[in-house]
Amino acid sequence: MPDFTLFDMELRLVVATFVGMAVGLNRELHGKPIGMRTLGLVSLGAALVSVVTVNHPAIAGHPDALSRVIQGIIQGVMAGIGFIGAGAILRRKEDNEVHNLTTAATVWVTAALGIACALAAWAIVITGTVLALLLLTAMRFVEGWLVSLRHRRHEE
Repeated sequence: MPDFTLFDMELRLVVATFVGMAVGLNRELHGKPIGMRTLGLVSLGAALVSVVTVNHPAIAGHPDALSRVIQGIIQGVMAGIGFIGAGAILRRKEDNEVHNLTTAATVWVTAALGIACALAAWAIVITGTVLALLLLTAMRFVEGWLVSLRHRRHEE
């Protein structure tokens, strides 16, 4: 896995950036606090950390070391990115409602997509991006329909 060409590393970073921006576009179009630039940066950052670390000469040719490094990257990035997501979550005191959980989850998923790009797991990148966008678009309508159905049942 290590010893990527410069072009290969650049491709992984560019794809990670565009995947993050694609997911962020949905958030941007819905007026959410985290949009294209932020999610593009989150995905790029996760990919940068992953590509640079996995390509380090000290672990080249050492599969056990590479395995531990990849585990550490995934654990560190995914735990650390939670702080950005947590910053997006709001709880209003007056009605005790929590807002922006989907945005926070989107930050977390975008970081995971960045790591997948860095590891060149292209089928997973495509599937993950499509599923994320499906959840953010189509499922919004399904969720609204289910909520209205629930309200109608309570009124009866």
